[in-house]
Amino acid sequence: MSTKHNHVLPHALPVPSTKKLAGKRIILASASPRRQEILKTFGLAPEVVPSTFEENLGIDEFANVHEYPVATATHKAVEVYERLVRENPDDPPDLVIAADTVVLTHAQPVGSQISYSLLPETQQDLLEKPVDEEDNLRMLLDLNGSVCEVVTGVSIVYPVLASPGYEIKSIDERTLVYFADSPPHLLRAYAASGEGRDRAGGFAVQGLGGLLVRKIEGDYHNVVGFPAASFFTLLDLMVEEDADFLSI
Repeated sequence: MSTKHNHVLPHALPVPSTKKLAGKRIILASASPRRQEILKTFGLAPEVVPSTFEENLGIDEFANVHEYPVATATHKAVEVYERLVRENPDDPPDLVIAADTVVLTHAQPVGSQISYSLLPETQQDLLEKPVDEEDNLRMLLDLNGSVCEVVTGVSIVYPVLASPGYEIKSIDERTLVYFADSPPHLLRAYAASGEGRDRAGGFAVQGLGGLLVRKIEGDYHNVVGFPAASFFTLLDLMVEEDADFLSI
């Protein structure tokens, strides 16, 4: 007998996706408190099961750097889904959500509505989480007075009747962050604060790092770590286009 789950909160908007999620076992394959908070804001409180995927994909494996966070998110979601099915086949997940956020330097200062395929190629450097204060300061100096691109890949895994027993859908969200031309003493003080140490790119726009940013173009929540609007739009489209979605 399957267990009754209640991951949809009372304040969630009664849209097709949240109605379909009612009573389902929803998993977030991430321990990020920021992603949990964003989802909770919009009425979803999934069970948290962090992925054990090592996130060791080589960036050089991808012709398009934007595919990198999507691939990482997909590996996270599949690892958690398969593990939970093995551990409890009588109560498998109905939906596993995974995300990966990266920061890319030298972004094109254009709106997200323009197709990136129409833009000239630029060499973008990937900024991971800084290893220490000095590395954090290096990143901040690189970003200072420039524009970076925050890209989040989101993948969902859900059961289907065909082999291998699950389907994967993915999206990527891209947001431009315009940094102010901050004085060196402010960058040093921020790096010393430690706030940016566990963030890709070395800054947290929702915290003290907001002092370094003058403008955001695109989804603010994406910069924090999870593009909620695009995620719920994806779910609504899935409900509309696939009668079996979340019904197996």
